[in-house]
Parts: sequence; structure tokens; C-alpha cells
Amino acid sequence: MFSWFNRIMIALTFALIFAGITLMAVEAQEGVTPPVDQQASGSNDDCAVCHTEFQMKWMNGSHGKSGTDPVFLADWESQGKPGACLVCHTTGYDPATATWESADISCSACHVDEGGEHPKTTISTDTSPDLCGRCHSDTRFGWQDWQGSTHYQRGMECTTCHDPHSASLKFTIVRDASGYNDVSQLCINCHHEASMEFPYTLHHQKGVSCVDCHLEHLEATDYAPHSVSDHSFKASLQTCNTCHSAQMHSSAEAVSTGETIPVANAVVPEAVPVVEITPEPTPVSPMGYAGLAGLLGLAGGIVLAPWLERFYRREVKHQQPEEGENE
Repeated sequence: MFSWFNRIMIALTFALIFAGITLMAVEAQEGVTPPVDQQASGSNDDCAVCHTEFQMKWMNGSHGKSGTDPVFLADWESQGKPGACLVCHTTGYDPATATWESADISCSACHVDEGGEHPKTTISTDTSPDLCGRCHSDTRFGWQDWQGSTHYQRGMECTTCHDPHSASLKFTIVRDASGYNDVSQLCINCHHEASMEFPYTLHHQKGVSCVDCHLEHLEATDYAPHSVSDHSFKASLQTCNTCHSAQMHSSAEAVSTGETIPVANAVVPEAVPVVEITPEPTPVSPMGYAGLAGLLGLAGGIVLAPWLERFYRREVKHQQPEEGENE
């Protein structure tokens, strides 16, 4: 019969085996190499043979650098290299194998060779906002604001204002030798009436453009990753305060009437502690997983020890008659 010491040793053996296997599995998952070292973007190079202009714009844009940008890599590594980021920062990411087809948003993310023999067969292009929304979702874009906008309701696509290859806004240069270059010129394509009135306003004379009030643009400021403009396209008090903060509800505007209005004493509730909410979960140490697996292995070893003892005694009894026959 096994002693308690033997049973404890069996349980510890199971615990070490479970913890070791779990630790190796977690480290293998977290040890995903940066996308820059993954497969080369062969399909993109093939497209560049004929579409050089688009290739150059794509390479210098955020889509072409989505998996190799130093800012992304630093943020990704600081979070423990989660595979969830690679779903959008690479093309064809497979969570089961932690591999991807291309270390960027490649041509195949939006273009599909219907017959598989392009240029002999046609290439279809998906320009729908729903495709963009797979990555530029609520937490990364403010999709709900975009769906509630008049632009979305009238069937406008993201590519109406954004270049799909450079992933930047389309700038329109005014052909009057002034060199004026402003993204607000895109608005004039549809908002003809407003464009006729706006040049005579004080806002225009001060250099204020459409995007200053209706988009709260971020291009000229330092902003955190995944920060985006307000795509509801509604002017807000916040955008007004960008210029009129000293004029909005200032003390000089308050005029006393001389009346005294009694106010009942209100019960002030206790302050509720604020819990910080982060968009990304804090990475869990691999040792935590290994420790949990070790406890499960320890419990399993204690439960299985009596069964192992029975198996051992049965094998010993089976071998003893065979040894007597051999003698």
C-alpha cells in the first residue's frame, strides 16, 4: 500500500507536469514574433507591377504600415503581444496558429480576384462602410456616431472622403494659384448652398473651415492611438469652445437682478469612488496560468493516487506467478 509520502509525490508530479505544459503553451502564444518578421507581402508586390502609383500611396499610408509601425509595435509589445490586435493590423490572421498572410492591410483585404487569374479575370472591390467597420468599430472609430449621421443615411461611403490606399483624407487643391489646400473643399462637392454663403461669414475671414467645427480634427495635434474625429458631423459646444472658450459663459456676462432666492439645504451624497476603465485588459502573467494548472494537477494527483496504487498492486501480482513458472 502506498504511503502518504508516495501519494504526495505522485500529486506533486502531476502538478509539475500540468504547470510545465501550461507555461510552455502560454509562452508560445505570447511569444508571437512581430508582424515585420512574418511572411512577405508577395501579393502586394505582384500588384505593384502594374499599379505603381497606388502601391506607393499604400506603402506610405497607415494601411501599408499597420503591422510594422514602430508606435503600434511598442504599444502591442507593452500589452503582451495579444493576438486580438493582429486581427486588424495584419491580413488573414489565424488565431489557431498565430500566423498571417501579410504583415499589413494588403490588397487582398479589399480586392478579390474573382477568377484567380488576374489580369485575365476581373478584380472586385468592396468599398462598403461595413468592410471598414470590421476594424474601425465603436471602440476604434465611433461607428455609432457615423451610422447616425446624415452622410451614412444617404449612402455615402468612407471612400467618398478617404483615399483607400493612403488611408488619409482626399485633399482638393484650389486652381486659382493661391495654393490653398484644405480638406473642407470636399464638403463643397455636395453642400453647394452652404459653400455660397460661408465665404461671406466672419468665420471664413478668420480662417475657420468646415472641419474645424463639424469634425473636431486631430491631424495638427498629438493624440493617442485609436483617437478619431467625431463622424456625426454635428457642430458641438466643444468645438465652439476651441475658439470661444473665453466668451462662453464668462463672469462678465452674468448680470445680477438684485433678487435673493432662498435655496433649501440639499443633502450632498457621498462621493462615489471612480474606477478607472481601460480599453485593453491588463496582461496576465504566464506564472498565474501555470500556478492555476499546478493546483489542478495537484488535486488530480491526489484523486488518482489510489487508482494508481490499485493498478500497481495488480501488475505486481500478475508478474509474481510468471516469475514462479519461469523458475
